Amino acid sequence: MRVLGIDPGLRKTGYAVIEKHRQGLFYMMYGEIGPDKGAPLSHSLMTIYNRLLDVIRETKPDCMAVEDVFYGKNVKSLIKQSHVRGVILLAGAHSGTPIFEYSPLEIKKAVVGYGRAEKSQVQKMVKAILNLTELPPLDAADAMAVSICHANFVKVVPV
Repeated sequence: MRVLGIDPGLRKTGYAVIEKHRQGLFYMMYGEIGPDKGAPLSHSLMTIYNRLLDVIRETKPDCMAVEDVFYGKNVKSLIKQSHVRGVILLAGAHSGTPIFEYSPLEIKKAVVGYGRAEKSQVQKMVKAILNLTELPPLDAADAMAVSICHANFVKVVPV
């Protein structure tokens, strides 16, 4: 099973593709989509949408797992993050990829074992779980964590 994990963010949207086999979890690719600094919101959203469609076409995931909105105190940031999630969900739906959503608490608990873990703890656990040689960038690590979370929740036995 191939899972595309997404960590939505306007400045940087992290993405990661992992595969689940009987032997374990393996990463295929990861990265961050960073629209041009100071670009209008519409341009940033279009950049994220188009790049995700490219990743979907390139990797052909069986499903997409997306982090749900984090409820912070800054309403303006929450609204912008919701816009980003909207184009992410649209890209998945447009490509016919089944979409699953997980809260930050579920993701951290699945990867670190503690729902209030720090970003650096998630980053280190992702490196260990996927046997990476170096720490991935923070947003890409978060996307890997989303993928791992989904792979752990799925009851389908991989080939």
